[in-house]
Amino acid sequence: MSFGPWSREVRMPTAGEAPPGRGALAYDVPERHAVLGRPLVGPWPEGLEVGEFALGCFWGAERRFWQLVGVWTTVTGFQGGFTPYPVDDEVRTGLTGHAETDDVERSVAEFRASLEPLERAGKLRGILLQHHPRVKKSPEAMEHIAQVGSLLRPLVPLVEFRHASWMLEGEREDTLAFLESYGLMYVSVDSPRTRATNVLPPIAAATGPVAYVRFHGRNWKTWNKKTKTSGERFDWLYSPEDLEEWVGSIASLAGEAREVA
Repeated sequence: MSFGPWSREVRMPTAGEAPPGRGALAYDVPERHAVLGRPLVGPWPEGLEVGEFALGCFWGAERRFWQLVGVWTTVTGFQGGFTPYPVDDEVRTGLTGHAETDDVERSVAEFRASLEPLERAGKLRGILLQHHPRVKKSPEAMEHIAQVGSLLRPLVPLVEFRHASWMLEGEREDTLAFLESYGLMYVSVDSPRTRATNVLPPIAAATGPVAYVRFHGRNWKTWNKKTKTSGERFDWLYSPEDLEEWVGSIASLAGEAREVA
């Protein structure tokens, strides 16, 4: 059973399906934050406020907050749910009812607020919305993407798919028409020539005034393997011959869109 906008059956689990959980935490909480050196559990110093942020990949994004002035400490986890004090393996079954993200409108508003200084200074043109390979083409996923795009304006929403179902021959025209109708910019991605489902064919297309091309690398041997660095995994170093393959496509995009990034 799967849950989320990429699944065929989209519904919340019931309380009866949820694991029973426990009456207290099943693990010890460290006394202090490993990086910030401050307590992980309240009470907090007077004058501080608690902020909750919805982050899809919170384990990686948490470190961004460590660099912000005024941040006292940070803790990651899931919200909502039926199972009291769940452990990670239980949450990831999708049956506890917990989620990494909060309300879409609230999440985007908080995200926009964090970027407001860049936007006010004219340093931010658009937002790259790179979707997880589990996000397959479906009416639910399309509705979700359109909603997020509308909440980001006037920033340009740049949509990158990572599941082949969006750009199969029988779906390609419909996908591009969907993006164009909602003012979403398609991200043309160069990637390995492989039949893996998390790799799309290198299609250059413009669905609005901004055409965006992303050179993701061509290292098919390690594309789905864990390596020491992302650079080693994806191999972003392109040869002149590799780049030459895109010259004609980029020229065509320049004729269709007002700008190419």
